[in-house]
Amino acid sequence: MKKLFLTTVLLTSLMVSAQSTWKSDPAHSKVGFGITHLMISQVEGLFSDFEVTAMATEAFDNAKFSVDIKTASIDTDNERRDNHLRSPDFFDAEKYPNITFESSSFEKTGDNTFKVTGNLTIHGTTKELTLDGKVNGIITNQRSNKLKAGLKLTGTIDRLEFGVGEESASIGNEVEMTIHLEMAQQ
Repeated sequence: MKKLFLTTVLLTSLMVSAQSTWKSDPAHSKVGFGITHLMISQVEGLFSDFEVTAMATEAFDNAKFSVDIKTASIDTDNERRDNHLRSPDFFDAEKYPNITFESSSFEKTGDNTFKVTGNLTIHGTTKELTLDGKVNGIITNQRSNKLKAGLKLTGTIDRLEFGVGEESASIGNEVEMTIHLEMAQQ
């Protein structure tokens, strides 16, 4: 009887902490950024073609993220600027078509907050990056009966460390990222 009880407890704890795959819903997610222009204003933009996958528990704990962003999908609401950003002067989207992030650690910092650290690769250069995260909420999708999680990730990178553009008085070096995700459990 004691063995049966211990086996039941072990199986239950494994099921509770089991991870599953989550994928970003592109219609309800956004990979955005902002950068200083002329030291007086901020230009904002986004990447419209991306995929975020996570392995996480139902409470979105201990998540492991994999991110793939298409550099050619950059959009700052200015076609001329976007074409320049896709050129070899900045992202060189033809030579470096992807921005990737692979997380390596997850640290819970509060009831619904966390830090995720991993390797960010832009323009052929890989650097460690830590993002601040927040779980906005988790619900059950009434159509699929699977979970959906709302997340927000923020962080700052120095574009020069990744070889994106050169030092310039007209644009800042720091890029602020804000990523809003609606993740669907698969």
